[in-house]
Amino acid sequence: MSIQVKAKSDVEFDVTVAASSTTTHTVTLDDAYYQKLTGGSITKEALIEASFEFLLEREPNTSILSKFDLPLIQHYFSEYESTIKTQSN
Repeated sequence: MSIQVKAKSDVEFDVTVAASSTTTHTVTLDDAYYQKLTGGSITKEALIEASFEFLLEREPNTSILSKFDLPLIQHYFSEYESTIKTQSN
């Protein structure tokens, strides 16, 4: 399985997940949430890739929303922010 993240703008990213089925996703990430999770220690692309790795440990890529704001993950998985903060520091 592979995850490719490409910036469309400073806040919008295209993500392609190639697994048994290939899926594409549009993710938005504002600077405030990026700083909250990483403190700037990794790139936005790396944060999104890590976030997809987190999701893929819990559900297949075909279950991931095709378009969402990154903070939405916390709504579905309460351990998301603490897990990502630990990984990015």
